Amino acid sequence: MQSIKLCSHVGADGILHLEIPVGMTDKEMEVVVIYQQIEPSTAPKTPEELGWPPGFFEQTAGSLADDPIQRYPQGAYEARESLE
Repeated sequence: MQSIKLCSHVGADGILHLEIPVGMTDKEMEVVVIYQQIEPSTAPKTPEELGWPPGFFEQTAGSLADDPIQRYPQGAYEARESLE
């Protein structure tokens, strides 16, 4: 099963015309169509509407304590052999 997502426009006749290339010929196909009207957005979404926790940006913006950024010693690391 393949899934294709596309956007299209309903004409003045109220009919949605779809042309979907599937790369096959002379085959039986079952097609499932789910449609949803796209509402024009007038106002930008809030961070909370986009999935961010409330107050996230206010709590984290400018919170970098080190200026300039410092990378502290990372300790020893395991040497690995190359796969090439």
